[in-house]
Amino acid sequence: MIVVGAGPAGAATAILLAEHGVSVLVLDRARFPRPKICGEYLSPEAPRVLDRLGVLKAVDAVAVPLAGMRITAPDGTVLTGAYRALGPWRPYREHALGLPRATLDALLVDRLRALPVDLREEVRVTDVLVEDGRVVGVRALDRAHRALEARAPLVVAADGRASIVAQRLGLRRPHRLQRMALVTYVAGLAGAPEPHLGEIFVDPPDYAIVNPVAPDRANLSLVVPLADAAPWSARLGTFFAARARQLPHLARRLAGARMVAPVRALGPLAYEVASPGVGGVLLVGDAGGFFDPFTGEGVFTALRSAELAAEAALRALRTGDGSREALAPYEQARRAAFAGKARLARALQLVVAHRRLANLAARTLGRRPGRLDVLLGVIGDYVPPRALLRLRGW
Repeated sequence: MIVVGAGPAGAATAILLAEHGVSVLVLDRARFPRPKICGEYLSPEAPRVLDRLGVLKAVDAVAVPLAGMRITAPDGTVLTGAYRALGPWRPYREHALGLPRATLDALLVDRLRALPVDLREEVRVTDVLVEDGRVVGVRALDRAHRALEARAPLVVAADGRASIVAQRLGLRRPHRLQRMALVTYVAGLAGAPEPHLGEIFVDPPDYAIVNPVAPDRANLSLVVPLADAAPWSARLGTFFAARARQLPHLARRLAGARMVAPVRALGPLAYEVASPGVGGVLLVGDAGGFFDPFTGEGVFTALRSAELAAEAALRALRTGDGSREALAPYEQARRAAFAGKARLARALQLVVAHRRLANLAARTLGRRPGRLDVLLGVIGDYVPPRALLRLRGW
């Protein structure tokens, strides 16, 4: 097996396969630990997979537990929801986690290194080998820019939003939602909520997310229309500071705080990826597409899709059939697992794009706080999205 990418999706896939005795080659262009633009939030269900991977204890030692979310609407309405058991639905943990992606990724890579896995860092995959309607390997350049070629019965594309595998197979598609995330770290936040909460500030057409990731350090992500931010690509810090001041409730929250890292940008955030038209390849995590998140919970998607991919890979290796038809159930399972969440994300994007609608939604949820907890449960990956259609009892 070849796994392209050693982030959460690739590392998780490789760990699960190696634990079943599969010979795995992992290629990543970076050297770990390395920085990564991310909301740095792990949903309450992510620890279940981290536990299965053997890294949860190490994660718990450095992560900040987040008991829930505090959401501030444009008119100043404040909602606070908790991650908790709701009827038949119970989270693996009754809290989310905040921690730097560099830390999470390093812990997963350390786990990889403890297994019989051939991990090669600073190796950049440049192309995909396709023969007779199947992906049979990859071409790459090592750190000395020497060309190498690797072949395997299956290739797992876990190389993120800029997936070279998806690009070479012609699968990536633009998305109509054109937004950019501007991300930095802040320290000195006054009046931090106790227990720790993630915070969301909605002020159309923007929204901001504040996730504590360490003592006196929080990830601050500001999501804005791409067209507004793009002209400022050479002066992101200036644009960020000016834009944040125009979100009055966020500006008050940041009073006295200071940025402790440069502003970095990622966009357009959302994009679509078609199903492979060839066999021999599985798309995992962001390589398979990305919808604009409301809380930065993409890590769980990476981990869960890695579980599904590992199951599909083991079936293919056991039967010797890695054809497109044999791997189609994985694509169906992956889309089914995240389709409801993607529909919710689209609905939330509609809400946060319109001031009146955002205020109305906040006031409605404020009258029935149990409904906010159900919504957080869906966002937190332990309540099925269909539960939102049955809110009469909450």
